[in-house]
Amino acid sequence: MIVLGRIVAPYGIQGWVRIHPFGDDPLSWKKMPQWWVAASDSEGAEWKPFTLKACKAQGKGDLIAAFAEIPDRTAAEAYDGYYIAAPRDALPAPDKDEYYWGDLIGLEVRNLAGVCLGKVDSLLSTGAHDVLRVVDGEEERLIPFVANYVPEVDVDAGLIKVDWEADW
Repeated sequence: MIVLGRIVAPYGIQGWVRIHPFGDDPLSWKKMPQWWVAASDSEGAEWKPFTLKACKAQGKGDLIAAFAEIPDRTAAEAYDGYYIAAPRDALPAPDKDEYYWGDLIGLEVRNLAGVCLGKVDSLLSTGAHDVLRVVDGEEERLIPFVANYVPEVDVDAGLIKVDWEADW
């Protein structure tokens, strides 16, 4: 499953929920008639399919969505903090130089000198930009996922090149 976002609050009284998306084009998800919801985004999470009734942009980058399985505000309150996901094959294909977070997890990260810094363990959304969490044994690095620090991503080769010194 590719985690797309997180439910951050109920919206209104008719069961709508506010979703903070982990991506740049969340309105493209409207094409998927079914979304999956789970209390956790961990590997063993139990994803349940939900039928999308409606979805639209709301505020600065958030979405609001209505699901057949969430009939009212009381039901919506129970899903506060839950994650939204979809199987990779159900998602729209990303454009060139765009990636789903799930596509980056596990990729090897090397600096421009060829030194291996570890593998992408997860990504964080900070509001300003996304951050790669790179782990190598006990060592962890947080690298901004912006062009100044990440000049090359090759998902097919399983490699991300970063402009980052090994001892930072």
